[in-house]
Amino acid sequence: MSELISTLQYYFSYPFVRYAMIVGLLVALCASLLGVTLVLKRFSFIGDGLSHVAFGAMAAAAVTGITDRMIIIMPVTVLSAVLLLRTGKNTKIKGDASIAMISVSALAIGYILMNVFPVSSNISADVCGSLFGSTSILNLKSGDVWLCFIMSAIVLIFFTLFYNKIFSVTFDESFSKATGINSDLYNLMIAVVTAVIIVIAMNLVGSLLISALIIFPALSAMRLFKSFKSVTICAAIISVVCAGLGIILSILLSTPVGATIVAADLAAFLVFSGISTVCARK
Repeated sequence: MSELISTLQYYFSYPFVRYAMIVGLLVALCASLLGVTLVLKRFSFIGDGLSHVAFGAMAAAAVTGITDRMIIIMPVTVLSAVLLLRTGKNTKIKGDASIAMISVSALAIGYILMNVFPVSSNISADVCGSLFGSTSILNLKSGDVWLCFIMSAIVLIFFTLFYNKIFSVTFDESFSKATGINSDLYNLMIAVVTAVIIVIAMNLVGSLLISALIIFPALSAMRLFKSFKSVTICAAIISVVCAGLGIILSILLSTPVGATIVAADLAAFLVFSGISTVCARK
């Protein structure tokens, strides 16, 4: 046990490991809060679609030689979130179809750009790192941590101030409109905030695994709790614990950070599902 503690102390003496832990916990917290709303609204795969858009934007920034890639990635992903919301209301293109269309298009274009205009000699490693977040989490700087702090604060403030409106829009959009709530505006705000969190989370788990941070904690909490407030609190706790545990295990076992966090979320879901099954039989 003392050897384990010594090993962790050694690794956490490095700033990039501390940065990874801070960003991981903040991203996991914000993703879980939004995840409950997205899962209940049957729109959980917006995270998957927007993450692929962010990958395409990142590829475009890389081939054009832009150093600060957030200048392209953030506005493109936010704009895509708005478009997904608008096209999802079009009777000709349903919500799930619009997500799939934008998702695969952005992923394909991004991969084509990285092959036609390679920025390094190892394209496979670049693509793997972008999709699965294998090494990008280790390159975080203090500026990235502060950006994550600011964005996380905005998400928490948004969720706290508009909790009742979000609750109403999540469960009964028609009733919300009848009571004078501008549900379109709040849906737009939820989509934009989700896009911001996804862009930040790319450094943690990569494009392909972001949806796990949104979906798994919410589904795990729903196995045991029924009220919106209880599910939200439980999902936040599960997400933060799994993120911290995943990062620590990835250090000790030398496994990819993003994949290890997702594995921890999956394990938590299986445990909560088992407990729910046992309780239902009593």
